[in-house]
Amino acid sequence: MTSGSPFAVRSSNGIVLRVGPPQLQDLEKYGTVQGRTCRTMLFSPDGSYFAYVNGPVLKIVHTDSWEDVAVIEGVKAHHLAFSPKSTFLMSWEQFYTTKEDPQGKPNLNIYKSENGELVKSFVQKKQGNWEPQWSSDEKLFSRIVNTDVVFYENLNFDKIVARINCYKIAAYSLSPNVGTYFTLCYVPGQSGQPSFGKLFKYPSFDSQQSIASKSFFQADKVEFYWNLKGNNVLLLTSTEVDKTGGSYYGKQGLHFMSLNGQTAMVTMSKEGPIYSVAWSPKNHEFCVIYGFVPARATVFNLKCEPVFEFGTGSRNSIYYNPQGNLVLLGGFGNLRGHVEIWDTTNRKLIGSCEAADSTLLEWAPDGIHFLTATTAPRLRIGNGYKIWHYSGALLHEKQMDAQEELYEVCWKNYPRHTFKEPAISSEKIEGIASSQPVASKQAYRPPSARNRPAIRFSLDDDEEQAHKPGSDSQSKASIKQKKKRDAKKAKKLEGEDNKEASAPAVVSSVQIALTGDPEKDKKLKNIKKKLDAIEKLKEQQAQGKTLEINQIAKIKGESDLLKELEQLQI
Repeated sequence: MTSGSPFAVRSSNGIVLRVGPPQLQDLEKYGTVQGRTCRTMLFSPDGSYFAYVNGPVLKIVHTDSWEDVAVIEGVKAHHLAFSPKSTFLMSWEQFYTTKEDPQGKPNLNIYKSENGELVKSFVQKKQGNWEPQWSSDEKLFSRIVNTDVVFYENLNFDKIVARINCYKIAAYSLSPNVGTYFTLCYVPGQSGQPSFGKLFKYPSFDSQQSIASKSFFQADKVEFYWNLKGNNVLLLTSTEVDKTGGSYYGKQGLHFMSLNGQTAMVTMSKEGPIYSVAWSPKNHEFCVIYGFVPARATVFNLKCEPVFEFGTGSRNSIYYNPQGNLVLLGGFGNLRGHVEIWDTTNRKLIGSCEAADSTLLEWAPDGIHFLTATTAPRLRIGNGYKIWHYSGALLHEKQMDAQEELYEVCWKNYPRHTFKEPAISSEKIEGIASSQPVASKQAYRPPSARNRPAIRFSLDDDEEQAHKPGSDSQSKASIKQKKKRDAKKAKKLEGEDNKEASAPAVVSSVQIALTGDPEKDKKLKNIKKKLDAIEKLKEQQAQGKTLEINQIAKIKGESDLLKELEQLQI
């Protein structure tokens, strides 16, 4: 699709639809949405619909013709979500009660995407876990009610056909596979007991019918990461506070579960928090960024064995392109915004760039370009977005006016396999220069060190390069050999220093004759010392050593000292 992919930009002035790259231009088929109360927007999973809320109006747009297919009035929705096949649109409003209506009105609404018809409404008081979950074929619909998970079948939202009520469930997730359905539930531990991840096959939900179970301590919440096939899942457990005081970010753990009943704990080779977890779209591996700064990035296979190390660096985010042949590693938030793009097939770094102050990053559907943005309310200064090529070249930049805040930017989705896997090239693409000021990369040096050679050193002793686990570059034997070489070099330098110390002192060839006058002799000896010191400086200068300004001034003052010496000896 050479004409480019549409993307939507939501700001304090409204919503603008654009198309690109290669050429960036406004989408003429759909005009700008003017309004200072555009609260949310969303493309459907297959990209056939675009929905947004502007004030009290919810609109659904068909993206083939870019015409409104539904205009729903009197809406106070803050969140939107589509069903997997884009058949239904769900909206959530804040729940409230009044004296006239102490029970409150249903605030979770389900509409038909094609015409905006209201199908069903539910009461969903809590904002957390508000979104109902569907099976990929939309035959199964589920939502959490208090601590139970209830299920509906065949789009009949009036009859509950199954329920998980054998445990007090805090969160759950449906597998994305089709035909046979699986549900993974998180059951918090009570009174010092461990928490559990329970995997059930629908509709067998008795406590003894779980096909896999994983227990873990120190888990205030759990995030679920399914691969695209839906046959493997990762559970990222975390606590709000690390009671040991080891980390500001709390404490995390990563666990693996499979539909065949296998479970495992993913073992990290470096202590510290887990920043990011992502499955490859090719389903055979996943990547984790973890450990105290500089964080380590590791690729694991389905046996939870490390298969490749990206080394360490300032990074905390992982983004695979939709085709899975590129992975982007970035460091955002409290990091400087350095981005690396790797070829996942050849394990090769092919591009890098600096995207400072980025709060949002998203790959384009073509898998070649990606978008970064600085958005409010996270950052209210310097709002704008940029579009990059995977080689690291900046192709387009848009900065918002000082009075306009940028809230969100998102690409239009497409069905999987719409775009073929892009061919990866190491050829550099010509880009544009960013209009944003670039921070100086030169380290501060105090005045006393500015005329001396720069000393190179590392703030971190555990920096490492990309490698395969077990390779010679990072083996214990190679580390041991490196230590021996370093010790040998240090010994050699020490010997040279001792040799220098034993060498005869450098002195001036100028001789003085004492006069017997104590005052004159004192001045003569002082001048002799200065001349000896100058001779030593001249020797160092001849050997290539960089002298300080005051040392160069001493050498220039040699002629004055000789004149003064001649005057004293008359």
